[in-house]
Amino acid sequence: MNRWKLTHLFILLVTTPVIAQEPPKPILAIIPDIQTAEWAKRWWMPRHEEKLRVKAEMKDVDLLLIGDSITHGFESGGKAMWDKYYATRKALNLGFSGDRTENVLWRLQHGAVEEISPKLAVIMIGTNNTGHRQDPPKETSAGIQAIVGELKKQLPDTKVLLLAIFPRGEKPDDRLRKINDGINEIIAGYADDEKVFFLDINDKFLTQDGTLPKSIMPDLLHPNDKGYAIWAETIEPTIAKLMGESSAD
Repeated sequence: MNRWKLTHLFILLVTTPVIAQEPPKPILAIIPDIQTAEWAKRWWMPRHEEKLRVKAEMKDVDLLLIGDSITHGFESGGKAMWDKYYATRKALNLGFSGDRTENVLWRLQHGAVEEISPKLAVIMIGTNNTGHRQDPPKETSAGIQAIVGELKKQLPDTKVLLLAIFPRGEKPDDRLRKINDGINEIIAGYADDEKVFFLDINDKFLTQDGTLPKSIMPDLLHPNDKGYAIWAETIEPTIAKLMGESSAD
């Protein structure tokens, strides 16, 4: 290579701007975190601490229900179904309104399941990842996978029933409904049918054309008492089987 070409190459090297690559965006769904929303600050940590006290007082916990406001609602609109199906089963409700996958991860890593060995943990989480941030399905699914992994690590003898995220929005083409559908397609693959099981009961809430009736979920997200009855009654045979009971009550 002659001197002119070397000089030209040197000029190109020193004058070409270096384009800095942005670091990859963190996947918030898999980073354990507390609830930081203003409306949650007053009650989220006290609820966590209260659940730790309840767990300690129970001593034996056979059934866990883990999730967000939809699961939390078994203490209000779904209480009749809780009393009917779960109250006599040494069940603990670990549903927290507003929770995303990262908030469940934080709770699991900060005592929520310490010193217990349930027969079964039922999980439904992820619709707030969709509603709050519209996280891509693969990111929310990664958060759910991390939750399942955390449970398997801390509760190696506990079976896990992973429920499909419930439908939201009135019609099948609702943007948030479609995100949840995408999550469900991925997390169905997490089941090994030995320790982890997947169950999709979403068709029980929908009309034939895929409409979500307000008579079941008035805000097109949270079940009312009718919705909780559909939920509890539909999963009852699976819960009874996975808990080793001879038949559903």
